[in-house]
Amino acid sequence: MDTSRHFDVIVIGGGAAGLMAAGRAAERGCKVLLFEKNKKVGKKLSISGGGRCNITNAEEDLKVLLSNYGSSEQFLYSAFSEFGVKETFKFFESRKLPLKVEERKRTFPKSEKAPDVVDALATYVAKGSVDVRLGTPVRQIIMADGLIKSVVASGGEYTADSYIFASGGVSHPETGSTGDGFLWLRELGHTVKEPTPTIVPLKARDVWIRTLMGKTLTNAKITFYQDDKKRFASSGDILLTHFGLSGPTILNSAGRVSDLLHAGRVTARIDLFPKLDVGELDKMLVDYFEDNKNKLLRNVARELLPPGTADGLLALVPNINPEKKVHSITRDERRALIDTLKALPVSITGLMGYDKAVVADGGVPLTEMDMRTMRSLRSSNIFIVGDLLNIKRPSGGFSLQLCWTTGYIAGSHA
Repeated sequence: MDTSRHFDVIVIGGGAAGLMAAGRAAERGCKVLLFEKNKKVGKKLSISGGGRCNITNAEEDLKVLLSNYGSSEQFLYSAFSEFGVKETFKFFESRKLPLKVEERKRTFPKSEKAPDVVDALATYVAKGSVDVRLGTPVRQIIMADGLIKSVVASGGEYTADSYIFASGGVSHPETGSTGDGFLWLRELGHTVKEPTPTIVPLKARDVWIRTLMGKTLTNAKITFYQDDKKRFASSGDILLTHFGLSGPTILNSAGRVSDLLHAGRVTARIDLFPKLDVGELDKMLVDYFEDNKNKLLRNVARELLPPGTADGLLALVPNINPEKKVHSITRDERRALIDTLKALPVSITGLMGYDKAVVADGGVPLTEMDMRTMRSLRSSNIFIVGDLLNIKRPSGGFSLQLCWTTGYIAGSHA
């Protein structure tokens, strides 16, 4: 055996889960080799969370936290008990990366810079003397007798006692997540569920949305309909874009919308005042108009509606003049305004693709894994982490926490 090409652990993929796995294995004293196809590690991580990096979700109750992973919850207790949210805080803050918690318990580095997270992980890996090969894609996996015997990359053939697959899924393919790991794992005998973008913006054809692109409808409620039958609703901030709708509320609804689109036409209605029924909103407007009776409707609307949206939304109200003073607004005009603000029309035409997806599901079913160690049940020297596992989760820090947890567990047991 060429000892210069033999390692205790080979990690394929230098993203969030791969860096954690490599660093942890090296921390235990293992000789570790990490292959990364990009010119630098953590490429997707460096742009995550809009460049801020939603590093975890600070939910302390383990049962509540794991409920966000749907049917995968039952498989995750052991791993998250060993390395969960508390350990994630300790890990990064002990490496001089203080964290802060925002609404819905989303957690970010105080610096609000995703590259700082990458730097902390790169330092962790370097401290363990991990041999990092950048710009080095794995070309071939060689298997025999149910085990991986070696991997082939530029520079030759390399062997290890254990192999950790951390090459990511298919979201943001421009960062190198092109689904290579799915192909390898299928060839190695695993079932692989075909990926679909699950946390992704929605496409809509409505002109009013494009007119207001870049604006956010705060604290709104969106109700989705399939063939005019109400299916489900979500509440929160909604970002209007040139292609349709985005923001956390939309991203976390996309998986269910995808299911609806397979079965029929999907529309939606956005309620800008979900805490008020029609009668309560009417009374609020009557009182507000009375207090500002000499103001133009356009100006009053700018005070009541989300910033930058008044002119575009008033254009949706039939037979109403924004230049009219509010004391002259008739009851029918006020009712038309209310009806519009309680039910802004949206025609959903589809989901954005993998290039816009925060997360794409798909991957190896957890029934084919020992989730206490991240070891494959199909091959004893294979460990699988991160987005290669078929685990649905919402946005809000849950995806990266899954990477930290599975990466650490694999690094602890490989």
